[in-house]
Amino acid sequence: MNIVRRPRRLRNSQAIRDMVHEYDVNLSDLIYPVFVVEGEDVKEEIPSMPGIFHYSLDTFKKHLEEIWDSGVRSVLFFGVPNHKDAVGSQAYNKDGIVQRAIRMTKETYPELISIADICLCEYTDHGHCGIIRDEKIVNDETLELLAKAALSCAMAGADIVAPSDMMDGRIGYMRQKLDRYGYEDVLIMSYSIKYASGYYGPFREAAHSAPSFGDRKSYQMDWRNKKDARIEARLDMEEGADILMVKPGMAYLDILQTIAEEFPLPVCTYSVSGEYSMMKAAALNGWIDEKRVVMETMTAFKRAGAKMIITYYAPQIAEWLREEEGQR
Repeated sequence: MNIVRRPRRLRNSQAIRDMVHEYDVNLSDLIYPVFVVEGEDVKEEIPSMPGIFHYSLDTFKKHLEEIWDSGVRSVLFFGVPNHKDAVGSQAYNKDGIVQRAIRMTKETYPELISIADICLCEYTDHGHCGIIRDEKIVNDETLELLAKAALSCAMAGADIVAPSDMMDGRIGYMRQKLDRYGYEDVLIMSYSIKYASGYYGPFREAAHSAPSFGDRKSYQMDWRNKKDARIEARLDMEEGADILMVKPGMAYLDILQTIAEEFPLPVCTYSVSGEYSMMKAAALNGWIDEKRVVMETMTAFKRAGAKMIITYYAPQIAEWLREEEGQR
């Protein structure tokens, strides 16, 4: 046979495949989302997210040691307060649950990157991401509350604030507030492209943040659209975002690739709760090889252009990477 090009030669052995492969998932890519709650001695598994827990501060302090020992160096904080009200006041309370968790983290592990999710939905009694007027989410009035939340988390020691609300103009408003108070070195990782996705169901159980009426389609993006992603990313970049994010991940690889290729900022993707729960459920039922499918998924994010990946699998991936390193 006169076959000049034989691509299979580059796949002949594991050693050859390792030598020529293009993409890796590294520990430094991983951001681990955690849920902190009020109370003491709380470590409660979230039913729709097996292996993921609510932690009170005392049990979270123990979990912090596990996170640090795993090699994961970035944590994204979500708070579940006892008190909720119409304006989400616990989001910007200097002694709120996330603010206290960040302070404890920086006191214990100062090199651990602390990222504060900035939104109101976990803190409002109506579950929406902004102030409500006549059953409408009011954009401009909400900006001050979001900026106050970002400032309070920066004052607590957050390295990065991550606004996930999708209000227009929030990045510029937040950047100005942070700079005015001397926090010009705090990064903004914007949930720039956040679709109104069905993949968020388990998170809303975890954060107790399902809207009490209507939905979030008037501010989160229509998943049928792609042009909006470019518009949102450009606005956030112009307003001062340091990192752009695409959320969810698996169903939006085309969006992730577009943003990574067209914009000069680092791009993060969020492998959201529904993605985690689907893979975990299939693994628990023996339908998939969990490690293989998870690592294939994470590599797809890297291949599409993600520099960072927010994933509930972060500690498990860290363990798998250590095991692979030990076998070399």
